[in-house]
Amino acid sequence: MQRRTFTTATATAAVALLALTACSGGGASSSDALKAKGDITIWYSNNEQEVAWGKAMVEAWNKDHPDEQIKGQEIPAGKSSEEVIGAAITAGTAPCLVFNTAPSAVGQFQKQGGLVDLTKFDDGKSYIEERSGDAAEQYQSPDGGYFQMPWKSNPVMIFYNKDMFTAAGLDPEAPKLSTYDDFLATSKTLVESGAAPFAIYPTPTSEFFQSQFDFMPLYAAQTGGTGLVEDGKATFDSEDGLDVATLWKTLYDEGLAGKEQLQGDSFATDKAAMAIVGPWAIAVYGEDKNWGAVPVPTKDGIAADETYTFSDAKNVGLYSACKNQATAWEVLKFATSEEQDGQLLELTGQMPIRQDLPEVYADYFEANPAYTLFGDQASRTIEVPAGPNTVEMLQDFRDAYTKAVISGEGDLADALKGAADKVTKLAGQD
Repeated sequence: MQRRTFTTATATAAVALLALTACSGGGASSSDALKAKGDITIWYSNNEQEVAWGKAMVEAWNKDHPDEQIKGQEIPAGKSSEEVIGAAITAGTAPCLVFNTAPSAVGQFQKQGGLVDLTKFDDGKSYIEERSGDAAEQYQSPDGGYFQMPWKSNPVMIFYNKDMFTAAGLDPEAPKLSTYDDFLATSKTLVESGAAPFAIYPTPTSEFFQSQFDFMPLYAAQTGGTGLVEDGKATFDSEDGLDVATLWKTLYDEGLAGKEQLQGDSFATDKAAMAIVGPWAIAVYGEDKNWGAVPVPTKDGIAADETYTFSDAKNVGLYSACKNQATAWEVLKFATSEEQDGQLLELTGQMPIRQDLPEVYADYFEANPAYTLFGDQASRTIEVPAGPNTVEMLQDFRDAYTKAVISGEGDLADALKGAADKVTKLAGQD
């Protein structure tokens, strides 16, 4: 499974995507298409587990709907799925549904005219909000529409290597990682003891999405669930934002986090004793590493069941080129039903964005206790900012973070303030 919402080639792809804004592909007449039924095409992710889920879901639907058949296929190859989808919107060849739509790209796709507002269906708003509860609000567009179905998340936590902790003389069953002071002290012990080359090694490159796996999870935790943008204004140039950035800067300054780009996975290759990852990591590392998982730290420490993090979600878009949107909507509800969400959880270990997840799938979590922490964590997540300028906002933040935090250049507070000014300006633009 892929640990990143975007591929590393997406920084370039995002520029190409933005260039498509002025061109939108032709779609069916919206009023006719909303009511039309018939065959549809869908795309799903190309990782093995999601392909298995997608094929089974399509087969189950097709068995009972001979006049409304689904043709399912993996998303076509490209630099990134976002670039592929953006190009399909421009060409008017997008499928009806894409089960691999990144929240970061939704505002741009909407601006291209490529997405259908799901609230145009009579039960659209109610279905989304009843299924996802309070989490749904993060996926609303600024005008209150839903241009994406909240689908699944990979809430990120701290994975740690128990063997390295043991080698460093640390308690592998109750690691001291909940406060910033403890996290730093533990990190120093890991490195100074020689148990690990680095304590933690988030990707130190400047692609806009990388902050979703270092700054954003800790900022979500420290603020109790505040996004980078709230009510049209950047929030991270605050005391909390400065505290989070200072922790990361200290880790880099003291050689506890690596500044050079690695080839390969730092946790898998034993370059680092810790990583910020989602539940996908259980299947990837589970057989090879003696691992544990804890919530990301906060400055003074808070209870695990109160800690927020970043969602690392992928959602479903219904695309305006679709001629049979009524069928597409029914398929979307079928694919996100309690039964299909359970199948997704069973096959992929990813968390459906659904109310009361641990209770609804109690049998699954009882049989798979390693996922229980992530199931609980899934109810406390933040998402990327909404709107057509999400990528630009995240890039402005990342540029400032890379320079001030990773490279250690300039004043940290000034860097956050400068980035916040740019992000707030972008947040107010259509």
